[in-house]
Amino acid sequence: MTKPFNFKQFTIAQDQCAMKVGTDGVLLGAWATLNHFPFSILDIGAGTGLIALMSAQRSNAELIDALEIDDAAYEQCVANFENSPWADRLFCYHASLEEFADEIDDKYDLIISNPPFYSEDYKSENQQRDLARFADAMPFDHLVDSASKLLSENGKFTVIIPFKEEQRFINLSKNIQLLPNRILRVKGNPKSEIKRSLIEFSFSKTSTEIEELIIETGRHDFTQDYINLTKDFYLKM
Repeated sequence: MTKPFNFKQFTIAQDQCAMKVGTDGVLLGAWATLNHFPFSILDIGAGTGLIALMSAQRSNAELIDALEIDDAAYEQCVANFENSPWADRLFCYHASLEEFADEIDDKYDLIISNPPFYSEDYKSENQQRDLARFADAMPFDHLVDSASKLLSENGKFTVIIPFKEEQRFINLSKNIQLLPNRILRVKGNPKSEIKRSLIEFSFSKTSTEIEELIIETGRHDFTQDYINLTKDFYLKM
């Protein structure tokens, strides 16, 4: 049985979820901007509910919604919300993004997504994990289109994707007037290639601020930048 993951202010049970707590989710939850003081936040493809819970810890947003299609992940997300200090502000919908985008009239000031993005042809024996991992579960164009419908006029849309997909994702977003404002490119260590891109979009044109983050210089020897970003969450930071 997979052990719960303890953070400083909340605990994530993850035994029912295909996608366990990982660096990607923590990076995105910590990096997503809150400078515009969002009233409402949406986490698309919530999994365990990690990013929504991080948003609740970091902000005073009164409405924090999550969306999860997988049955077991949905149940787990709801339980993690109920067991957190912010249960009154968190709500998980059990629906597909398509249904949700068509039926919800509300607009969100911040939309965050750690989408499934393994588009390689490899499939494992675990179908639930595959659904969580493979891009055919949530194509990028579908994600971008839905986000543009659900985002408020001055809202921010933030994602984490493979670096090799960065330009394609930006091009898809530009087609519907979502423009990149900030990009954080992540490397595991100083010698490794850039692995991930965190991108923040809005409907406003600004110059794009590009930064790089290196996670560690050696095994468990974390950089100060990474510690500064995640220290409010990880117990040992």
